[in-house]
Amino acid sequence: EMSEMSERSKQNVAHGLAWSYYIGYLKIVLPRMKKSMEEFCRANPNLLACRKTWKLHILVPLSCDVYDDLEKADSKIQYVTDLTETTLARAGTKKRVYKHSLYAIRDEDNQLWHCAVEYATPLQSLYAMSQDECAAFSREERLEQAKLFYRTLEEILKGSKECADAYRLIAYEEPEEAEIHFLSREIVWHLRQEHHEEIAVLEGSHPHTPSTALDSAELNLQISVSDLPQPLRTDGF
Repeated sequence: EMSEMSERSKQNVAHGLAWSYYIGYLKIVLPRMKKSMEEFCRANPNLLACRKTWKLHILVPLSCDVYDDLEKADSKIQYVTDLTETTLARAGTKKRVYKHSLYAIRDEDNQLWHCAVEYATPLQSLYAMSQDECAAFSREERLEQAKLFYRTLEEILKGSKECADAYRLIAYEEPEEAEIHFLSREIVWHLRQEHHEEIAVLEGSHPHTPSTALDSAELNLQISVSDLPQPLRTDGF
């Protein structure tokens, strides 16, 4: 079933994008994430008190609608600073710079939550392909590829020892009716889950698995049953 879907969807574009994103970017930056967070926290001990949030939060909108400026996506998301950058020679480029931005997200109680967050950039390619006549990528094909991209990336990262506990994938379906603070609520929900996970570990109990986690079986069901995305969670947000 997955093979047939791949053949219909332009030779499995999403699969290649997920592997390229991992090999060419995440495998480079994620193993350095903890050290970068530790350096930041030594200078700013009160902003990131919860160690479970010391990771890169990767936004995966199934619509592939990616903002270059998160502050324009949601006014409750504010840029704070950049974390320590990594500089490497890469594919002929001397001193290629990799860095992440730290943001403050304001919740409904006006409390600030801090985290490193960014979009999964390959989704911009999927969106651009759906707008380009040469690619002939329909909206339905883009949606299938976005789901497959998430599923493939999730499986790759789960098997990567170098990247363990250095990331959190935040996949979501935007509501049909525009909500100006949907994205900030989505991120805060995950940050709260991370706080609960840390408390559970400290207390010696088993951490709660967040209801947004999208396993492979559920994602297969989404792809095979309908061309439209199913809700990723039902917690009221």
